[in-house]
Amino acid sequence: MIRKLKSGQYRLYSRKVDPKTGRRRNLGTFGSRAAAEKHERAVQFFKRRAH
Repeated sequence: MIRKLKSGQYRLYSRKVDPKTGRRRNLGTFGSRAAAEKHERAVQFFKRRAH
């Protein structure tokens, strides 16, 4: 899940809420939306591969 920050950057959040904090986990901040989308695909790929 990508959100645009007031600074103009984009931040990638986890899709699920973290039970410990009650908020979504920050998975990185990027200068462009394309960079954030690219990283989101990489994250999804490694989630499938981990086990």
